[in-house]
Amino acid sequence: MIFFLVLFVSLIAGDFIEGDLPMPSGDRELAERILSDKNLDEVVDRAASLIKSGFNAGTGYHEVWIRDYNTFINLSCDFLPRESVVENLLTFFKFQGADGNIVDGFVPLDDKAGVGYDYIFSDLAPGLAAHKNTVETDQESSLVQAVWKYIQRTGDREILETAIAGQSVLERLERALQFLMNERYNKSYGLIRGATTADWGDVQPEHEWGVYLTEDTHYAIDIYDNAMFLIAIKNYMSLIGEHHSRYTYWQDISQNIFKNVRKHLWDPRQKKFIPHIYLNGSPFPDNFDENQIHYHGGTAVAIEAGLLNKDEIRLVNLQMLRNVQAAGAPSIGLTMYPPYPEGFFKNTGMYPYGYQNGGDWTWFGGRMIQQLIHYDFIQEAYDELKPMTDRVLANNGFYEWYTVNGQPKGSGEFRGSAGVLATAIELLRQWAGTEKQNLEN
Repeated sequence: MIFFLVLFVSLIAGDFIEGDLPMPSGDRELAERILSDKNLDEVVDRAASLIKSGFNAGTGYHEVWIRDYNTFINLSCDFLPRESVVENLLTFFKFQGADGNIVDGFVPLDDKAGVGYDYIFSDLAPGLAAHKNTVETDQESSLVQAVWKYIQRTGDREILETAIAGQSVLERLERALQFLMNERYNKSYGLIRGATTADWGDVQPEHEWGVYLTEDTHYAIDIYDNAMFLIAIKNYMSLIGEHHSRYTYWQDISQNIFKNVRKHLWDPRQKKFIPHIYLNGSPFPDNFDENQIHYHGGTAVAIEAGLLNKDEIRLVNLQMLRNVQAAGAPSIGLTMYPPYPEGFFKNTGMYPYGYQNGGDWTWFGGRMIQQLIHYDFIQEAYDELKPMTDRVLANNGFYEWYTVNGQPKGSGEFRGSAGVLATAIELLRQWAGTEKQNLEN
């Protein structure tokens, strides 16, 4: 079905004309098709089965990662004992740094699997080792979002009063956010920064592995980090309420981040986000036009953060479909287009259309589907979801990523993929049920 959308996109020549784009509409036939789609049932059942089996990111990862857990915690709340869901959340606070920073993940000491991390240990979490990929700037935001999702799903606000080494979870959430303002905030642009990576990735170009800041790091500002921060601030403000003494403080920060994203990162002519604002030079050749690249993952998260209006969402979705067609990729999960050229990253896994450099990741494609549903692009959401659900069934698993030729790669049971797909299906079914009921009344 995505073929017809791509065909439609291919008929749009040259620049997009916003007023000429068709508006979506719901109807009984679409609602009934969604509700009767047995493949969606099968994918949800498989997702539930996978989530029931644990918290680590997938078969290729021994660690519980917060950026992954944040995307399947809703399902964990549905299918796992609440105590274990909470325990895994609280463990991240037990490794929280004195400056408020949050680690990426943790693993049992006897299960480190020979990974070369510079491990972090805590007396509050004996038997565990943690690590932090310092090129990222999303760990703190991911934990705030995960706690908020847990509370939304369960109604359990008592977790906020849980004390860890004398500080409540609520206090520690603010410390995590404040870390980003203290240690990752760039005053010149009024935005947070990290290392140069490919969109939402955790691999910098200057090193063969690339997960740690080094003396060669080129610092940059991108859309993904700042969109994640905006969502986390919104979630935190929701938790404390407008009468809290810190509400206005975070509201002002949120408004400034929002304004500066639109000012510095959004390209109004091309209707896309620019990849990077460089703070100490670019790691790439001077003649390389990086702004030709569309960052699909960061754009999906930016939509979740409320940074684009409905017309802009329609435009970037059409751009993504054009890019999928041009790349020959299987789905809207294509992380970026075009990819960085061969040799731009020292990590050999970052070849063109490899891994985070243009691989097709359900983990982010599913988030785009969720946002299409939120903004009432239902037909588009259903059509663009189908290739991702179909390949789960065809390949008998939730693979981490796919090549542009549709070959599954990475972790064979990637819980983040299961989480975002199941959530997208849940939202789609909610719409369909409500739509059908409204039409019958």
